[in-house]
Amino acid sequence: MTTPEGRPAAPPTTVPRRGPALWKLRGIALAAQLAPEPVLRFVMHELRIMASLPRWAARRQHGVNGADAVFTHGRDQAAMMYGLTFACVIETVVLSFLLSNWPLVHSVFLVVDVYTVLFVLGMHAASVTRPHILADGTLRIRQGAGVDFLVPLDRIATIRRETLFTHVKKGNELNMPIGSQTSITLELTEPLDVPKFLGAHRPVQLIRLHADDPKSLYDAVAQARTTRTTASVPPEPSSSTARVGGSGGGERPMLDT
Repeated sequence: MTTPEGRPAAPPTTVPRRGPALWKLRGIALAAQLAPEPVLRFVMHELRIMASLPRWAARRQHGVNGADAVFTHGRDQAAMMYGLTFACVIETVVLSFLLSNWPLVHSVFLVVDVYTVLFVLGMHAASVTRPHILADGTLRIRQGAGVDFLVPLDRIATIRRETLFTHVKKGNELNMPIGSQTSITLELTEPLDVPKFLGAHRPVQLIRLHADDPKSLYDAVAQARTTRTTASVPPEPSSSTARVGGSGGGERPMLDT
């Protein structure tokens, strides 16, 4: 290919195509620069809640690949969440009827009400699709889309099953009730930094959580701790000889046959 002057034209420049993953990474990086961390954490929390809805509909759990055991914890709040969703739906219908003569106000409230219904369902969906996970010597503790942290099994001093319906707030304790109850209590050997909702950390040494089947969680953690303790103890050296007393009190090796 030549130019009008008869000189060879330069080869066309190939520009790499920017895929959606690259645009997503650049968007996250730009948002991190423009918005403060608390705002980003709040937005990410909302996105995790909404992303839990299709995951719940597809019956897929989050982060369970490679897990040794999975423990759900959303069953005991289902009735309350469904009742709250029903109340929100009734409110949406009533407001739509009352505001029918004001189209603009009706449209605004309709968007808010529909989002509220999805938000309530999403909170329950996040609890159902984000179970507690035991894997690689750690217990991943979660509560909905807002709490997610790791507890190494080596840091657990004691674990016990106890059902509590009242919880007094203390500085070094973390209570994560589901349906106003907890069924497992973990005491740690030393404080563990756990992030709060907006990113700040606080040290906790006692954790109360809930599981649909607390016995399974208790047994699995206890067995995993026992296995790790046994594996960390070096085996005693075995002797290939044994003393065999004779008439003369001499010793001779006993050979393996």
